[in-house]
Amino acid sequence: MSTAALMNQQIRLAARPVGMPKPSDWNVTSEAVRDIADGEIVVKTLYLSLDPAMRGWMNDAKSYIRPVAIGEVMRAGGIGKVIASKSPKFAVGDAVSGGIGVQEYWIGAADDKTAGFYRVDEKVAPLPKYLNALGMPGMTAYFGLLEVGMPKAGETVVVSGAAGAVGQTVGQVAKHKGCRVVGIAGGKDKCDFVVNELGFDACIDYKNESVKDGLKTHCPQGVDIYFDNVGGDILDAVLTRINMKARIIICGAISQYNNTAPVKGPANYLSLLVNRARMEGIVVFDYADRYHIGAAEMATWMKEGTFKTREDIVEGLENFPDALLMLFEGRNFGKLILQVAKE
Repeated sequence: MSTAALMNQQIRLAARPVGMPKPSDWNVTSEAVRDIADGEIVVKTLYLSLDPAMRGWMNDAKSYIRPVAIGEVMRAGGIGKVIASKSPKFAVGDAVSGGIGVQEYWIGAADDKTAGFYRVDEKVAPLPKYLNALGMPGMTAYFGLLEVGMPKAGETVVVSGAAGAVGQTVGQVAKHKGCRVVGIAGGKDKCDFVVNELGFDACIDYKNESVKDGLKTHCPQGVDIYFDNVGGDILDAVLTRINMKARIIICGAISQYNNTAPVKGPANYLSLLVNRARMEGIVVFDYADRYHIGAAEMATWMKEGTFKTREDIVEGLENFPDALLMLFEGRNFGKLILQVAKE
């Protein structure tokens, strides 16, 4: 198709947020979709993945990935359709996943390593699933648990943010590997979901009960593996219940991302010494060459009906600033996705 008349609406970082991102931290711009050269493609954005890590990318600080520059289109992974191609790598109509950014169209080289586009198969699973269990959150959960946590059948696994994108996958993978799984989530609806729909053995509602008391009740033999998505007080509470040689997987600390004061570290870290336990971080990009292994196993479980996912889809590119805040205010239920256009 001709792209000559298309305009590309984009959301760019205007300022580095202090605390929670606010509307003035963003600029909305629009530019014409240019003609493509040999080797290039145009991808129409359908869905964008909204993730807690995006808050860290806005800070001008050293991390596992460079910060988003002021004036740059906000970084985001997504799913789109190729609508124009001058590359043998992708054909018009291909569904692709990669670093699209918060914009209506992505234009550039088909083999751009930053974008890292690859085909996804709509016959295997609906496209939003590729931003959840079959995408970056799922790979984070799968490899974080199996490679860093090294679960053994019969062990007790605790996961915070249990109803979120990473947490729901961690718990289900752990159950498939024969573990007892206890989730931590905010609110009765989320706790009911992870127990009744996802098959967790129990869930602690941190909004309405003591996490310490819940751990005593649901983990009477202690905690062998803790998959941490929130940090802060919940991490401290779990550290009081860990077993000898426990493994703590540090995936994220959503409770700390919008702090204006320094990040609060674990006060109970000496429990690691007493229990000869270890705490290790997980960055999903380290496992990129094996994503296909995790995706294949989870896709098989999906086909068998023994693995479920839940997506929370918000419509409209213009709603990006408010939708992002849903992550930090606990308003999303499941993997948060922004739908930019209809399939």
